[in-house]
Amino acid sequence: MSLLSEQTVQDAFHSYLKSSLTHAKIERLLDADILSSAEGDLMITGPALCLYFAALRCTTNPPSVPLPRSSTKSSSSGSAPIDLSEQNCPPTFKPFLRVWAQTVPSIQSLVPEHQHDLARIICDLPPLSRPPNQSLNGIAAELRAVALEISQRRSFQDRYASDLQAALDAGSVPGSTRNGQSTNGSLRAAFVPPPVYEPEPTTPISVTHSDSASMLSPTSSISRQFPRTPSPSPSPTILSAAAPAIEFIRETMYAALGDTLELFPSLRTLLRTDAPRAYFASVSLAILFVSTRAVDRDNQAIIGVLGAPLSLAQCPAELRPLMLELIGIGEQAREVAEEDDRVAMERVQEGEAMVGEEETRMERVRKILLEGVASEYQRRSAESGERRRSVEGRAVAFANRIGELAVRMTALPAFRARQDVVFQVLGGIGW
Repeated sequence: MSLLSEQTVQDAFHSYLKSSLTHAKIERLLDADILSSAEGDLMITGPALCLYFAALRCTTNPPSVPLPRSSTKSSSSGSAPIDLSEQNCPPTFKPFLRVWAQTVPSIQSLVPEHQHDLARIICDLPPLSRPPNQSLNGIAAELRAVALEISQRRSFQDRYASDLQAALDAGSVPGSTRNGQSTNGSLRAAFVPPPVYEPEPTTPISVTHSDSASMLSPTSSISRQFPRTPSPSPSPTILSAAAPAIEFIRETMYAALGDTLELFPSLRTLLRTDAPRAYFASVSLAILFVSTRAVDRDNQAIIGVLGAPLSLAQCPAELRPLMLELIGIGEQAREVAEEDDRVAMERVQEGEAMVGEEETRMERVRKILLEGVASEYQRRSAESGERRRSVEGRAVAFANRIGELAVRMTALPAFRARQDVVFQVLGGIGW
């Protein structure tokens, strides 16, 4: 069987994405205002819903995806439909297909009420069933993990606005109103793709660590200025016209990128082969780094560049959700590390031999951020009996939490204003 082209798979995905978003609007899982604003994590919710509906319509074993005839150019009468399967899937999309296929039996085995609850959880809505089905959180986390990776593909970003607009336009009735305003063509999708990162082939970038220090932050390494247990000094507030809070947060995050490159040298290779994915992985790992090294939990403050603190009280109201999530990620990271230590101690006390290649949950989280969710499934398949697999998919869920914050942060105009410069610096360090 010959491989399908990447274009064919992309066309099929976006065809299904439009219908999935439209169905979610009809079912009141997503309202028109959310679709038009494209705020929050809608760039993740949309693809996750598409994967969910694809699982419901799957009729094969092993699971495959029936492709719409328009995407396969097989619209002639009597032509056989084509399924996207392990045998014909382009290599680029095989990791996504494999993770999705693992979720299909679990989704199809759910009763209709729990299937609907799963769709609600994907859309960040509470489940309706009582008691709730606890396994749904793990399934939703895995679908959202695949969606996170899909959302970082440039081919997806360039077409997502039209997908949202198609869902907004679907079902519009001329003359109809909502909240006293016309709904016929009045709402437009506000999604704008992030900047494109394409180094000039004729002008190779050569950047040293001192260059990165001057372009990314007042210092080259965040770890040299942030102790593991930070304690803010009574420095003057940084909330001035010259240094607003969003710039403080941005520069603190970007200052940590140099540390992530040192800790994860494979990012440099990824920068050459998949630049947008490398940037997203770098920011996600920097969030984890800052949340564990530069957050004062007691005072709810971030200790930023040059040791200056930014407290939650100083932060403008619109940025507080981001700060609270960063603080929350640090708290969860601490709990994960403590649990990893406790499990290791229990195994030693019980005389159980430690397997050298066995990873802690925190190591698995970092690996998912760096390599994608498919790495977690490869680990699971290598383990006998999957004795360490949790029903809730906790490592995947935590990695999602970090990745979703990265999506929200990098979508802010202040971050976008520096992304192209920062990306060039990252691409030039050490080359």
